[in-house]
Amino acid sequence: MTLWLIGAGTMAIEYARVLKALGQTFSVIGRGDSSAHFFEKQTGHAVKRYGLTNALVNLKAPDMAIVAVGIEQLSRTTISLIEAGTKRILVEKPGGLDISEIYSLYRVAANSNAHVLIGYNRRFYGSVSQARKYIEEDGGVLSANFEFTEWSHLIEPSLVATEIKKRWVLGNSSHVTDLVFHLIGMPTDWKAWHAGSTPWHAASARFAGAGVTEKGVMFSYLSDWQAPGRWGVELLTRKRRLIFRPMEELQVIHLGRVSVEAVDTLNTLDKEFKPGLFQQTSAFLTSDDALFCTLLEQVRNVKVYSLMAGYPVD
Repeated sequence: MTLWLIGAGTMAIEYARVLKALGQTFSVIGRGDSSAHFFEKQTGHAVKRYGLTNALVNLKAPDMAIVAVGIEQLSRTTISLIEAGTKRILVEKPGGLDISEIYSLYRVAANSNAHVLIGYNRRFYGSVSQARKYIEEDGGVLSANFEFTEWSHLIEPSLVATEIKKRWVLGNSSHVTDLVFHLIGMPTDWKAWHAGSTPWHAASARFAGAGVTEKGVMFSYLSDWQAPGRWGVELLTRKRRLIFRPMEELQVIHLGRVSVEAVDTLNTLDKEFKPGLFQQTSAFLTSDDALFCTLLEQVRNVKVYSLMAGYPVD
């Protein structure tokens, strides 16, 4: 099975480190000379610099691909691979710049019988793996609350493309929402409110919502991009309050206590590599898809995220 890694940026470097550790043979398809040079310096792996379009003209399309390009290129890059014949693809989150791009990608993949998975690496954290065990022991999640406050003072002056900033809930905050709804089910009866704006995110700046999911879990969220805050998730079971803040770590409050206890997840892979990425990549290569966000799932999810953020949903 041939494998291409598309892109030579920061995220591609992280994937390459994992692939090399797994002993996986792969080719890297890049475009810019400066990013390719930096990639080679960091990984010791050669980059084919002629870009994906030329690669697909001159070479047979790979059996599998990992797409780790910029958000604004994710959808069309993945579509190009599908149309060339690649049937199994892991594409970095969120799979497209907006709801329209993700829908288009889904239609192309469905028509070509291609299997596309979205790379939300937090699903594969050691902290989340341990939380799943507690949730099963305790008979499931009863309720949840979460926050996806972003640091506007750092995002506004950053060099991130304007079109990506305009869809920041989908492009970045969805790391939080994806993990929460993956664990408690998607909202079925719910209400969302949003207000305010920032110079870089005109759609909204403050977010609140509450409801019930398909699993009967009650949830609420409150995030304010014009005030201090951070990402965080709390899941409540009959015996424990599970706290992800930061999300790489798990803390627990046990029934009848008020003290917060840190849980040692004993996951050295999350320390040696970008957290969750080793397990995610290994699962992709071995077709162990149980924890992945599928493209079909993302089509459903992105509508929820858009309603939360005030983005168009048509």
